[in-house]
Amino acid sequence: MKVLYFAWLREKARVSEETVAPPKAVKTVGDLMRWLKGRGGGHAEAFADVSMVRCAVNQEHVPLDHPVKEGDEVAFFPPVTGG
Repeated sequence: MKVLYFAWLREKARVSEETVAPPKAVKTVGDLMRWLKGRGGGHAEAFADVSMVRCAVNQEHVPLDHPVKEGDEVAFFPPVTGG
């Protein structure tokens, strides 16, 4: 699974993208976020407040209960406002 980080999430995680192989228990975007946060360090900082994180799976905006699977591209980014 390819994971992409944008804006301040990239700065806190200290990585712009990575390939991960989460355990089988990771079935949703929310599960993935909790697993990544549990890795500690910058990932824990990036996902400290999940209410401030938006996500996309395979370039489609999705909620935290959206399923994820091997081969997906998952992107995390801050909320975006227009103006």
